[in-house]
Amino acid sequence: MLKAFTLIALLSSAAPVYADANADLKTLVDAYWADTLKESPIFASSLGVDTYAREVGDFSLAASDRRAATAAAFLAKLNAIPQDQLDAASKVEAGILARSLNSTIEGNRFGQRAINFTTYSSWHQSFAGMANNLPFRTKADYESYNARLAQYAAVNDQNIDVANVAIRGKYTQPCETLEGFEATVTGLIVADPKKARHFGPYTRAKPESLTTAEFDALADEAAKTIETVVYPALRKQLDWYVKSYKPACAKAPGVSAQPGGAAYYNFRIREETTTNLTADQIHNIGLSEVARIRNEMVEVAKKAGYESREAFIEHLRTDPQYYAKTPEELMEKTARVAKLIDGKMPTLFGKLPRLPYGLREIPKETAEGTTTAYYNPGSPEVGISGTYYVNTSKLNQRPFWEIPALSMHEAVPGHHHQIALQQELPLSDFRKNGAFFTAFVEGWGLYSERLGLEIGLYDTPAKDMGRLSYEMWRACRLVVDTGIHAKGWTKQQAIDFMTENSALSAANIEAEVNRYISWPGQALAYKLGELKIRELRAMATKELGPKFDLSAFHDAVLRQGAVPLDVLESQIRDWVASEKAKG
Repeated sequence: MLKAFTLIALLSSAAPVYADANADLKTLVDAYWADTLKESPIFASSLGVDTYAREVGDFSLAASDRRAATAAAFLAKLNAIPQDQLDAASKVEAGILARSLNSTIEGNRFGQRAINFTTYSSWHQSFAGMANNLPFRTKADYESYNARLAQYAAVNDQNIDVANVAIRGKYTQPCETLEGFEATVTGLIVADPKKARHFGPYTRAKPESLTTAEFDALADEAAKTIETVVYPALRKQLDWYVKSYKPACAKAPGVSAQPGGAAYYNFRIREETTTNLTADQIHNIGLSEVARIRNEMVEVAKKAGYESREAFIEHLRTDPQYYAKTPEELMEKTARVAKLIDGKMPTLFGKLPRLPYGLREIPKETAEGTTTAYYNPGSPEVGISGTYYVNTSKLNQRPFWEIPALSMHEAVPGHHHQIALQQELPLSDFRKNGAFFTAFVEGWGLYSERLGLEIGLYDTPAKDMGRLSYEMWRACRLVVDTGIHAKGWTKQQAIDFMTENSALSAANIEAEVNRYISWPGQALAYKLGELKIRELRAMATKELGPKFDLSAFHDAVLRQGAVPLDVLESQIRDWVASEKAKG
C-alpha cells in the first residue's frame, strides 16, 4: 500500500521538497516494492499479497523495457533525496536500492536479455513448480491457481517470442549444454493429467474451508485445463524448440563469442560478485585456491592411508559402500545428517529463525540434467516451509560422503538459516524479500560448509574429503567460468580441469559445466563471497582477541540480511568497533 500519493504521482512529480529525507526514502522504497509485486504477481502471492492473485505476469521484451524505464524514474527520485541527510541505516537502504535499479537499467541494454532459459531454470519448469510457493487455504486460492493454469499458453507464447529474438540476434544457448533438454518439456506431459506436476495442489489434503464437491469440481477443472491448455502449449514449445531453437544453438560455449558478449560478461561479474574484480584477477584467485586446497586434500588422503590424493579419490568414486541403492535410501541418509546439524545450531548462533525446512526430491524430468541439490525459500506469510531439494537420479554419482557439506550449504546453517532469518528481520519488505546478492547468499552457503569443522561433522577422512571436494568445486568455478567466458576455453577443457582437481562425479561435473556455460558469472559468487566472510572473521578474531565470540560474529554477519560485500565489510568493522568499546 502506497502512502500519501500514488505511484504515478511519485514518478511524475517534479523537484519535490524533502522535509525528512529518511521518511522520503522509506516512501520511495515502499513504492518501488509495490511496483515489484505488481510486476511479479506469482511472487506477490507467495508473500500473501492477493492483489494480483489471478495474474501470471508479463514475460515480453516490452515489459523489460517498461521495467527499465520505471527503474530509471525511481533512480532519478532516489538521486534527488539528499544523501547527507540520511541516517546510517537509510544510507545502506539507499545504496542497495540504487544497485538494484542500476542493475535493471544496465541489464536491459544487452541483447542477452533475450536469453530466457538455462540448464538450471526455464519458464515451463518454473510454471510447473508454481504451486510450491503458493497458499492453498481457501476456495479463492484454488480458483486463482486454476485461472493461472489457463494462462499458460500465453506465457509460453510470450517466452517463445523472446527466445526467437535471441535466435535472430545470435544470443542462443550453446549446443553443448542442450543435450536432453527436450526431456524437461516432455517429462511434464503424462497420460493422466491428474498425475501431472501442475495438478499438485489437488493431491494434498482438502482444506476444511472447501466442501468435497467444491474441491472435486476445482480439481476436475484443473485437470481439464492441464489437458486442453497446458499440454498443447508444451507440445507447441517442444516442436518450436526442435525445429527452430536447437538448430540455431551457439557453437562456441563462451558468452564472449556473442555480439557484445565481452561487455555483458563484465556486467555479469559485477552483478554476481558485487566487486570490481576483472576476469583475469578472478581466474588467478581461483588458481591460487585450487593449489591450496589440493595440498589439503593430499594430507587427508594420507590420513586415510592412501599414497596419493588421486588414489583416495578413485576409491571414493568407485566403492559401492558410498552409494545408495534406492532414492529413498539417499533421502534417509540426507535426513539423518540434516537432523544432526539441526542439533548443533545453537552452538553456532545466538538467533535462530522460526520457519522450518523440509526435504523433497528434485522433479524427475529435470533431475538428470541439473545440479546435485538446491534450496527453495519458504514463506512465513502463507505458511510454507523452506525446502531442501535433493537429486535422486544417477544414484551411483551421489556419494554419501558429500551429504554433510551439501546439507550444511543448502539447509542449515546455509541457505535456509540465512534466508529464513532474513524474512524475520525488522527491515523493509524490499530488503527482507527482494534484496538477493549472490555473493553474500552463496558465499554464506559455502562458508557454512566449513562450519562443519566446528561441530565435528567431518568425522571420517571420506567426509572431510567431501568437504574439500566441495570447496575445490567452488574454487574451480573461478577458473572454469572465466576460462569459458573470457579466455576461450572449450567445454572439454573445463571438464578436464574439474575432473583433475575435484572429487566430483562425472555426472555432476557435466551438469555443472553446462550450468556455467548457460548462466555466465553466477558461479563466481560462491568462492569470492566465502573468502570475504573468512577474511572478516580473521580480522574480527585478531582485533577482538579473547573477546571474540563466534556465534555473535555469525549473528552480526546475518543481522542486516543479504548485502553487497563492501557493505558487509563496513558492517562487520562497525561491529568490531562496538564490541571493543564495551570494555
